[in-house]
Amino acid sequence: MVIAPAARRSSPRIARTPSNQKLYRRRARVSDLLGIALWLSSAMAVGLFLVSGGVARLGTPSDIVTSLGIVTGLVGTNFVLAMLILAARIPMIDRAIGHDRAITVHRALGQPAFYLLVAHGLLLLVGYSMGSGITVIAEIGPMLGIPDIPLAIGGLALMAAVIVSSLVALRRRFSYETWHLIHLLSYFAVAASIPHQLSIGSVFSPASLERIYWVTLYVLAFGAIFLYRFVEPLVSSIRHRLRVERIQQEAPGVVSLHLRGRKLRSLDSAGGQFFIWRFWTPRTWWHSHPISLSSVPTETALRITVRDLGCGSRSISSVPRGTAVWFEGPYGIFTDAGRTAPKLAIAVAGIGITPIRALLEGSELKPGEASILLRASTTDDTFLWGEILELASKKGITVTRMIGSRAHSGPGWMTQQAADAATTIGSLFPDLKDSDLYLCGPTPWLDLVEADARAAGLADHQVHAERFDW
Repeated sequence: MVIAPAARRSSPRIARTPSNQKLYRRRARVSDLLGIALWLSSAMAVGLFLVSGGVARLGTPSDIVTSLGIVTGLVGTNFVLAMLILAARIPMIDRAIGHDRAITVHRALGQPAFYLLVAHGLLLLVGYSMGSGITVIAEIGPMLGIPDIPLAIGGLALMAAVIVSSLVALRRRFSYETWHLIHLLSYFAVAASIPHQLSIGSVFSPASLERIYWVTLYVLAFGAIFLYRFVEPLVSSIRHRLRVERIQQEAPGVVSLHLRGRKLRSLDSAGGQFFIWRFWTPRTWWHSHPISLSSVPTETALRITVRDLGCGSRSISSVPRGTAVWFEGPYGIFTDAGRTAPKLAIAVAGIGITPIRALLEGSELKPGEASILLRASTTDDTFLWGEILELASKKGITVTRMIGSRAHSGPGWMTQQAADAATTIGSLFPDLKDSDLYLCGPTPWLDLVEADARAAGLADHQVHAERFDW
């Protein structure tokens, strides 16, 4: 598996130049190393099994099938632990490949890991039945009698629930809060598998190199989650003491929450990044929300802008003044630290305006260096456009505004009027091939713009997409 590189986090006030190509290549090497580490760890797991007596298990057909079952279990478990590490929001991984790419790889490993673990159970069942000379069905009872096997089967069932809920077609049927709660089952699924691994001494015998290896992996995975998902956010939230200062209506269904705290610049957040927010009220304390900054924080204040997209976002749009706010972050590499080209092109739609507004505020741009397309279906969707236009005027940025429903013919991401005028992504951004293209907005719209950009010859490392999806 190849893990795509991403931008390095940096101060929001540092200008970027084409010399970032060198930094990009270095990040690419780091990303490659992460991918290699994933496969090496799987090879290490299999190798340790073979040198610790696994080769001697290949004497009979039943031994071969059983050994294959053990190997699939080892690789599947290794994938699951890698998934946990990728989801732990470790700063080094975030800087190397970005949180969004880490989660993409995390999801890509989910189904292979599940299939490997199912194969693990089935192959062991077949191998045991061959060795005992009874049918596979008859072997189920004795297998369930092995210590901790029922618990492991329960863990696999929990993992199946997580995998199924993560399928795109089903995930969109859930609210973010419900999906997130279901996804927490993955921790219990992994924990449920540990006892049977340790109690079957023939594979993980006490004081063996195998046991040391696997215990170390488990400690690293769960330690990273505990440290970066719980301890660090708790310490930061207590230190910065964020509270809701006021709520400002921006448009129908859209509000900005102005938060006040202390020492906020020490967060080292850049325009374009996001945090995971938790608002401590009786209705909202139990769920968290990934929301981008809509302005660069000062020492004592920051702002996020929220659109009513469901019960969760609606509930945080009306929290009382003075509500305590806890957070995780900052995350993401949707910042100008990723720029590798001399020009900057931005296409934004809907609530995607929020990270773009903060990105522009935190970027040092020369007149004529950047161009922006502001896209909206109706005038109600033009919230924060005034602030964008003001920033554009100060920084010498070219702005194109496009309001209306999507075209029925021509590129589906623009209005019909623009399509009839033979507008193309190249005519909107004449310097496109010499630009980094930043895209932010609804996923279906963004996908169409990205496809057009790639068809126009833009290189992969010049496309920076922030999808409002989970």
